Amino acid sequence: MADITIRSDVTAKLVNISANDAMVARAARVSTIGKQSAADDLPTEGLINFLMRDRHGSPFEHTSFTFLVEAPIFVAREHMRHRAGWSYNEESGRYKELEGVFYRPGPKRNLVQKGKPGAYTFAPGEVEQELRVEHSFGVIYRAAFSHYKQMLADGIAREVARMVLPVGIFTSYYATCNARSLMHFLSLRTISEDAQYPSFPQREIEMVAEQMEREFKESMPHTHAAFVTHGRVAP
Repeated sequence: MADITIRSDVTAKLVNISANDAMVARAARVSTIGKQSAADDLPTEGLINFLMRDRHGSPFEHTSFTFLVEAPIFVAREHMRHRAGWSYNEESGRYKELEGVFYRPGPKRNLVQKGKPGAYTFAPGEVEQELRVEHSFGVIYRAAFSHYKQMLADGIAREVARMVLPVGIFTSYYATCNARSLMHFLSLRTISEDAQYPSFPQREIEMVAEQMEREFKESMPHTHAAFVTHGRVAP
């Protein structure tokens, strides 16, 4: 069978940014002071808190974050459900031979669902369940990738051969958003005691969101603080 790599992590690396608190404040102030809003010495924190509290969202759109994400396909498909204010470009299994890199839940990943949809939690698995996951993922991944490579060697088109691969295979894609759309994403894809509304994200997309939130907090501290203060609700 073909050699594969199994990972239990995802990455979301910030590769381009045009985003800061000052730009949000300038965009908000242009409505009242016009071109004077471009001054560099105007305060930002109080105004941003007001905008967040009263949900004046458009000033937060004058920002841009671009992330390079490496994650399994099932995570990418969840991410791409976020359409407003997001742009994506992903590697294509039609145009390139895919690498044998696959995702398997790590040892700290909860495996057992308890409760019903809309009111459930996850709990750690028993030893037997953990062993089943480790074994089954490895067997299926190796078999699928081996058949994929053999079909390519037999001259079958990449766009056909890729159909045999499971959604646990890694993909890479660029994801670009503004601060407003990023906050909406974070409100739905993270679990936080500060959240006004509960969220139930799958752990793997939450891992992506956590990395994005760290970059957001560092680049726009006043905006992030106001987001948290007002219940993690996007304006």
